Amino acid sequence: MGLGSNLGDSKKLLLRAWQTLAAHPCISADRLSSPYATRPFAMESTHWFVNAAGGMKTSLSPHELLSLLLKIEKKFGRKRDQTSTTHQDRTLDLDLLLYDERIMTTEDLILPHPEMHKRLFVLGPLAEIAPAAVHPTTGKTVAELREVLADGVKNDEMKRLKWSQKP
Repeated sequence: MGLGSNLGDSKKLLLRAWQTLAAHPCISADRLSSPYATRPFAMESTHWFVNAAGGMKTSLSPHELLSLLLKIEKKFGRKRDQTSTTHQDRTLDLDLLLYDERIMTTEDLILPHPEMHKRLFVLGPLAEIAPAAVHPTTGKTVAELREVLADGVKNDEMKRLKWSQKP
């Protein structure tokens, strides 16, 4: 899964959201990447994001997991503007990126995440914890997808941080 925030104490929010998820009885949250400071992508904002990726095992279905992620976002102050056609600043964004190698498209969930292979702020953290994970529609590993994107990105657009360090 992907975690992101660009409002408030983003690293603290991501850690607290991860801990909330890990406390769920149907989830074993076992891998959390380093945080990464990233320039806002596909939106106008002066607030940089902090992004991370997490890996887990769960007995929840993809839709049950999505529902839980949305509840956690709301608990942490996420407000979704349904009328906006552009991305907005946010306190917390939790995305279901992959669910094993499942491919599915429903009204409220697409797996794998339809834009993940185009976003270094997703692939960088994900490659740290699951480099050999295979994107089920491209057939490429997360590490391979990351390398393709990393070639065209300036160093100042994404910085690896530590959880104890300020962005």
